[in-house]
Amino acid sequence: MIDTEAWLLLHRVPGLGAVSYHRLLSHFGEPRAALNARGADLKHAGLTQTVISALQTISTDAIARDLDWLAQDQHHLICLCDSRYPPLLKHIDEPPPLLYLRGDPEYLLQPQLAMVGSRNPTASGERTAREFARHLANAGITISSGLATGIDGACHQGALQGLAGTVALVAHGLDIVYPASHRQLAEQIANHGAIVSEMAIGTEPQRGLFPRRNRLISGLSLGTLVVEAAFRSGSLITARHAMEQGREVFAIPGSIHNPLARGCHQLIRQGAKLVETADDILEELAVHLAHSSASTNPAQPPADSHRQYPQKQAELDPDHKKLLKCLDYEPLAIDAIVECSGYTAAEVASMLLILELEGSVVCKAGRYTRV
Repeated sequence: MIDTEAWLLLHRVPGLGAVSYHRLLSHFGEPRAALNARGADLKHAGLTQTVISALQTISTDAIARDLDWLAQDQHHLICLCDSRYPPLLKHIDEPPPLLYLRGDPEYLLQPQLAMVGSRNPTASGERTAREFARHLANAGITISSGLATGIDGACHQGALQGLAGTVALVAHGLDIVYPASHRQLAEQIANHGAIVSEMAIGTEPQRGLFPRRNRLISGLSLGTLVVEAAFRSGSLITARHAMEQGREVFAIPGSIHNPLARGCHQLIRQGAKLVETADDILEELAVHLAHSSASTNPAQPPADSHRQYPQKQAELDPDHKKLLKCLDYEPLAIDAIVECSGYTAAEVASMLLILELEGSVVCKAGRYTRV
């Protein structure tokens, strides 16, 4: 039986990080033995006197919030020695000694693909992320991401429409939902997946914790797919972790005029696999998939991943078709569309409204792009 209290107490010792935690486990075998150890033995294990003093004086009051949180439904603590601890995560540098989880722990044991990208994506990038996630989830791959706005949120939403669900890895305590705008999405994930953190209950979101969290997103997964990312992006940190962990890295290319494609293009130059359809990923990961049908009946690629719109265009009149030719994946303001098409501003505005209602274009921040 796992001594949950001892694991939590050691986790709460001020100044004791993951490296020292692992060192104590290696030296003493289990947390309770470390908590009961003499100062000389703790010093021999590599702890400083300050940390030793903190360890020897810590009381159960320090874990009261953790225990209260664990008493609630769907709240779990998964220790490194727990059979529910994801095997892939054990093989990264400094795997978390503890994982706090809200939802169903079984999702951690399913084949995972990390999907990450910009917090401020284009409309087409957001839609592509959603569709890829849905198709891949229907192929038996659980989608992992970071619950951030933009691409992360779209990935979770798409995966929730699929069969294999989604896992959100966050950089704060699970008594907090961040960003607050994703409260409803977090509830859906907890009911049809899992939300996971290595941070103790009560830990507030801090800038420095997010890059560290990214190693868990990649470490839990067979590979990482970057949908849209600027040249300097947190998504590239996740991709770098994946490369260092020996995992697959995939990137969706974009227009050379789109700054959010530059990070993906950089990854491709560094050896990431260029992805155009969901099949490209399924073919690479087929050998890893637990679902035997995944390789024999791979998910169809998302309709939005191609620059082909035959069905919609067949239903449009010539003027609307001409207008659509001025639009691509790059959002354009009305004045740019007027210049490209040769129509008046009033004509363009009228046609754009019709196309938007028909679902052929989308408007975001006053700019239009086709879908």
